[in-house]
Amino acid sequence: MEAIVIACIGAVTGLAATVFSFVTFMVQRKDNREKKRTAESDMLMGLGHDRIVFLGGQYLKRGWITKDEYENLHDYLFKPYAELGGNGTAQKVMKEVDKLPLKEQ
Repeated sequence: MEAIVIACIGAVTGLAATVFSFVTFMVQRKDNREKKRTAESDMLMGLGHDRIVFLGGQYLKRGWITKDEYENLHDYLFKPYAELGGNGTAQKVMKEVDKLPLKEQ
């Protein structure tokens, strides 16, 4: 009888340790995914910012923009960039680009 009780206690302890290890693993895995997602978002923000500032600067130097160029810059770069929380320099550039005359190429 005493051996059965000891065996049961050992089994319960082992099961508890296994469950604890599994929960710890899942929490760490989630944290790693969130860190990776944050790094990916930061990278996308940086790339978006770079392209908006670079292309916007090129259009501003030229003094005009085509409809297709504007659509690409505004709809496919600036809007997602702004939705991710970007602002600052890229927003200032976009406001200046908004004032450029549209030309057909």
